Amino acid sequence: MPKEIRINAFVTFAPSHLSPGLWKHPRDKSLQYNTLPYWTELAQIAERGLYDALFWADGLSTYSVYGNSHAPAIRGALQFPRLDPLLLVSAMAQVTTHLGFAVTSSTTYEPPYQFARRMSTLDHLSGGRVGWNIVTSFGSTGTKAVGLGDARGHDERYEVADEYMELLYKLWEGSWEDDAAVRDREGQVFADPDKVHDVHHDGKYFQMEGVHYSEPSPQRTPLLYQAGASARGKDFAAKHAECVFISAPSRKVIRDTVDDTRRRVAEQGRDPASVLFFMLLTVIVGRTEEEARAKLTDIEQHVSLEGALALFSRWTGVDLAGRDIDAPFTYEHSESMQSTIEGFTVGDPDRVWTIGELARHNAIGGKGPVIVGSPEQVADAMQAWIEDTGIDGFNLSYTIMPDSHRDFVDLVVPELQRRGVYKTAYRPGTLREKLYGTGHALLGDDHVAASYRVREAAIV
Repeated sequence: MPKEIRINAFVTFAPSHLSPGLWKHPRDKSLQYNTLPYWTELAQIAERGLYDALFWADGLSTYSVYGNSHAPAIRGALQFPRLDPLLLVSAMAQVTTHLGFAVTSSTTYEPPYQFARRMSTLDHLSGGRVGWNIVTSFGSTGTKAVGLGDARGHDERYEVADEYMELLYKLWEGSWEDDAAVRDREGQVFADPDKVHDVHHDGKYFQMEGVHYSEPSPQRTPLLYQAGASARGKDFAAKHAECVFISAPSRKVIRDTVDDTRRRVAEQGRDPASVLFFMLLTVIVGRTEEEARAKLTDIEQHVSLEGALALFSRWTGVDLAGRDIDAPFTYEHSESMQSTIEGFTVGDPDRVWTIGELARHNAIGGKGPVIVGSPEQVADAMQAWIEDTGIDGFNLSYTIMPDSHRDFVDLVVPELQRRGVYKTAYRPGTLREKLYGTGHALLGDDHVAASYRVREAAIV
């Protein structure tokens, strides 16, 4: 039986995301990013297309590596300005029934106690449809903005994140017992105090004492996404992630990342098949190949190559301003996104990228591949990527908003359904149950979070 293809819409709460310059396109609506109708329309398109979730990238660092200035980012709206996606979830949930909402939040910026309450709140209000993309944040402009000074080194950021997760599991999984909230009107007891436990945490990076300020939400712990593909990032994913987001330019890099991460998942005592992998992908589809190619030609007239280099410079920590466009891009050590540098250098030694090729590749859809063609051609290519790499689905980037997603829903989804590789209806239940089946509202017993359900042992 062919594998069911999963789809998320990959977005950010800003005028542009991974196709710099296209906010200027006459058909693009991204300048309306700061209005609710813009987002409710997208949510309804995504639910009509049976997407699993809207997946928001987010962060606080400006794109200031290129030319050692954030002026290009401010001038070109390179994921700037950017608003808080957590505040969108309630509105999106109100106009949808099944669609999930995966929000990015950083273990560097967000105090864990307050973050735990906010995510529990969103999980309650959405009926259990919330996910969290865990990031550690490498940009010093963001850490300086919140008063933390320079960003920590790459591996130490993951040490902080591991402890952050431990504290959150204590709050989400161990503070309230399942039957603590009795809601007994006659007995005048809302919750049994003996079943609501204090959390005491005295770690290297975090200290706290108190109860979780929210009763357990439908999923308790939100569905956990993660996007680190460095060696340390893959170890973190193997321990914590249920879904892994990968962005890389070649099948070899994607396949190696999937295989290596699944191996590490097994070493953690978890089922490797239980971790779902979503690959960054941009689709430009038309009713015919000729129509799709015409769309691509039109789009290419509006993209910003300088913007693409500014984005790539920030991801890698390597300033590409002023470099010869015909010069090769070679590996340089950085405390930024190590997986991005490796993916375009040592991760695929048979492919040497010039600076100009990096600009053109990243100008449409960022680091992942772009598929252009008819619905049949797009479906063929998507199935080939899944068969060749072992991924489970795609985080779909966009070029023109919301036309990119509307075109995919109207043209590609019916073709995938015709082939029996895409769902024709949502499963009931929470976001986790929609992905894993009824009865899987909570994290599995083989996940590290389950150990914190041992009530008295879990809270110290």
